[in-house]
Amino acid sequence: MDSKFLEGILNEVASGGMAPAEALEALKELPYQDIGVAKLDQHRNLRSGAAEVVFGQGKTPGQAAMIMERLAAANASIMCTRAGRDIFEAVSERLPEAVYHEQARIITVQRERPAIAGAPIAVVSAGTADLPVAEEAACTAEFYGSIVDRIYDVGVAGIHRLLDKTAQIRQADVVIAVAGMEGALASVIGGLVDRPVIAVPTSVGYGTGMGGVAALLAMLNSCSLGVSVMNIDNGFGAGYLAAMINRLAAGAGAL
Repeated sequence: MDSKFLEGILNEVASGGMAPAEALEALKELPYQDIGVAKLDQHRNLRSGAAEVVFGQGKTPGQAAMIMERLAAANASIMCTRAGRDIFEAVSERLPEAVYHEQARIITVQRERPAIAGAPIAVVSAGTADLPVAEEAACTAEFYGSIVDRIYDVGVAGIHRLLDKTAQIRQADVVIAVAGMEGALASVIGGLVDRPVIAVPTSVGYGTGMGGVAALLAMLNSCSLGVSVMNIDNGFGAGYLAAMINRLAAGAGAL
């Protein structure tokens, strides 16, 4: 539940605009709200600074729309990841302010934008096929208040493309390296910069890539210092972590 939502209830009670019994009714869903198809963690914003994020994959459009609507009633900003256009259309009927980021497959409702914190986050992708995951990371980081510098299609097969962008990448506080195939991009970037590198293996590749397992193992075995690794295709996790690191580095506090 958004801290401003809670503050609003307390102010209403203090001013006499809401009876204590009404306030109790409004707060009774803490710490979660059971809506049948899901149990919404409405307390998460107070605990971690960010509202619960909806994972759209596997949900029907109606289920996702209902969950988003209930979350939006208690939070100024909400997000749904892995959402197809059918889910967006269902959500936008209930929440007309919803925005669809098609390549990232993300739906956002953002009534209040967080203050911009820190230097840019560099999201670097090896190839064009990695863009859905890279955009998921980039859109997530922007949603949580970071500036994002997108540097795409600079994989190690044409390493001169990456070296041309090294100075630009070094301007970032955090680097997200997104790559499939053999996943070498993260190790190379880790050897070029003095910033934390968040490696994201993608499921892009031929048979022995095993749906991203080869890239994941390569990144886990990187000899470059300062490289951490996300799960396969987890652009959201990378964007969230990068934004968190960025805010702390800027002295802006948690998300």
